[in-house]
Amino acid sequence: MPELEALEIVKLVNCPETFTPDMRCIMGESPSVQGYFVLAGMNSAGLSFGGGAGKYLAEWMVHGYPSENIWELDLKRFGALQSSRTFLRHRVMEVMPLLYDLKVPRWDFQTGRQLRTSPLYDRLDAQGARWMEKHGFERPKYFVPPDKDLLALEQSKTFYKPDWFEISTGDQALEVLQYLFSNDLDVPVGHIVHTGMLNQGGGYENDCSIARLSKRSFFMISPTDQQVHCWAWLKKYMPEDSNLILEDVTWKYTDLAIALNLIGPRAVDVLSELSYAPMTPDHFPSLFCKEMSVGYANGIRVMSMTHTGEPGFMLYIPIEYALHVYNEVMSVGQKYGIRNAGYYALRSLRIEKFFAFWGQDLNTLTTPLECGRESRVKLDKGMDFIGRDALLQQKQNGVYKRLTMFILDDHDTDLDLWPWWGEPIYRNGQYVGKTTSSAYGYTLERHVCLGFVHNFSEDTGEEQVVTADFINRGEYEIDIAGHRFQAKAKLYPVPSLFTHKRRKDDVELSDLQGK
Repeated sequence: MPELEALEIVKLVNCPETFTPDMRCIMGESPSVQGYFVLAGMNSAGLSFGGGAGKYLAEWMVHGYPSENIWELDLKRFGALQSSRTFLRHRVMEVMPLLYDLKVPRWDFQTGRQLRTSPLYDRLDAQGARWMEKHGFERPKYFVPPDKDLLALEQSKTFYKPDWFEISTGDQALEVLQYLFSNDLDVPVGHIVHTGMLNQGGGYENDCSIARLSKRSFFMISPTDQQVHCWAWLKKYMPEDSNLILEDVTWKYTDLAIALNLIGPRAVDVLSELSYAPMTPDHFPSLFCKEMSVGYANGIRVMSMTHTGEPGFMLYIPIEYALHVYNEVMSVGQKYGIRNAGYYALRSLRIEKFFAFWGQDLNTLTTPLECGRESRVKLDKGMDFIGRDALLQQKQNGVYKRLTMFILDDHDTDLDLWPWWGEPIYRNGQYVGKTTSSAYGYTLERHVCLGFVHNFSEDTGEEQVVTADFINRGEYEIDIAGHRFQAKAKLYPVPSLFTHKRRKDDVELSDLQGK
């Protein structure tokens, strides 16, 4: 446009601008002041974001929720730790030069780091850990061992930051939690329940697991960046005139304790040698929780569950026992081929078993019926719960999208571009949705994608009911940077290609799959 060369600048406006720690604006209702809404931190993009941001905030204020999933912009993704003036000053200095850079997936900021670390940080760092940060927690994303063998994920031991924990006690605890959660929490003491907090539309406000510690006490495990959001949601629906006690105990399992994941078919053998408690399925079944000794350390809370779909245990360890338990686990595990692994290993393992993540595969507009999680909902548990009416209606009318697992067929991992998320999905040549997450499956030796499949009318473009038959009868392609790759669609996890035998009692473990 040559005319611009002769144009005169009539007025120059110079004013302060606001920036956020993750280069995304903040909007939504305050977690501490009900009815107070925020829209700020536009990162020099206020003119381009203004219309859409104003629309969604107005919907939020009028209807109680926006019409699209905007969790990445939700004010409640931040906590008190992001309010430090020193942290903000250093982070903004890093953010500003990045505004117009090409953003790559899994970008790691360099400022504001090493804020929340476990007592094993130095030990793992010396063993080749490469770190990432989530809500202030440092966790290994992968390890680079001396032999550089990064592909052997079987029989692995994984350490990563603990999720957010919450405990609720009181005579009314069960009644209130039954109303807040979709699954039936009236289970025997020591049992763990996979469930979720739903909104009035049946969408996920939170995806979590709850352990019943006693008749009146429950322990909640939730995604890391859901800490502020979950607290606000629980407080919003708790009766004010009750004897309930709601406590955020994240600090007890970060500053004063750590969490270790012991994952793989040999996990039960390792733990059996470190504890006098019997670890057979009859004595320690899946989704069970109890305190026990590990090595010399007592009072270790052990849960027979993982976030990967693989057999294993989660260990919650007081800080003074952390190095002892870790050393004992690694020492005993040597003969079983134990090794450190990080967050990326978890992502690969979970996606092979069709485990969806909240905030990426699941959000406030996704219902359990749309992602194959009917087993985590008890419509007939004897009392109402938030979102029940919407799920009953959806069960009667059918779903209009369905989370599906795709295994790429003709994709060369060495030569072709890798999928991340957001890739278009085609069924019989027609666009039907996009991927929500992906990872390389080392067991399947294929790239695996998760994504929602829709059924758009060819005449009107309107959404129609998606059935299992509709999914199974289609031929699929995933578009990666303009090139389409054939993919097989699955509604349930693919069975393991290998059968692992327990060394002592010859019990198969590879059939354990996520539901």
